[in-house]
Amino acid sequence: MTTPTTDPAPIRVALVDDQQLVRAGFAMVIGSQPDMEVVLEAGDGAQAVRLLGSHRADVVLMDVRMPTMDGLAATAEVTGGADGEGPRVIILTTFDVDEYVLKAIKAGASGFLLKDAPPEEMLAAIRTVHAGDAVIAPSSTKRLIGHLAQVLPETEKAPPAVLDALTDREREVLVLMARGRSNTEIAADLYVAEATVKTHVGRVLAKLGARDRVQAVVLAYETALVTPGS
Repeated sequence: MTTPTTDPAPIRVALVDDQQLVRAGFAMVIGSQPDMEVVLEAGDGAQAVRLLGSHRADVVLMDVRMPTMDGLAATAEVTGGADGEGPRVIILTTFDVDEYVLKAIKAGASGFLLKDAPPEEMLAAIRTVHAGDAVIAPSSTKRLIGHLAQVLPETEKAPPAVLDALTDREREVLVLMARGRSNTEIAADLYVAEATVKTHVGRVLAKLGARDRVQAVVLAYETALVTPGS
């Protein structure tokens, strides 16, 4: 489980779901954590966009299917899209479908988890996303990777030239990121210190203009640096 942040200010979490009982359950779990607090709740995407305009949140747990405005549209609004500076969004859904994962990432989400994930996994995801990393439900990762090349239309794929700024080692790190390896695992694979890997990852994100490692991984597949099954 991810170690709680040492920042004395609690992580401000917003809950967006059209089922009040679901929000109540999430609020109970989050409220039990000393490093988190629920700052607002919304029953649909439009209400979330409105409330987040006047309430500051660090992480938003966002349902996908809601009336008035769905979670993907709301995510694009509150984050400003993939290049936005808004709160981090974790998409919560009962639909374990690759299409939702890809659309969520394109909309600017930093995470994707199933509603039936264990509470510890949800809390770890909140902390991970707040720390600047991204998380995809393990059950979705392999299928996302396996189908990404087929799902993406050619017109939406990034040209290979976007990788030209990367060094050979940075490309190597990106490939391992795309395979779902953590910084600790990448360090072991490359026989370097974890701090060195963090530096490489930071440079990869900066050079690619990626908000987080999930978006960098998407670029790795769009440019065919990594291919399904490789």
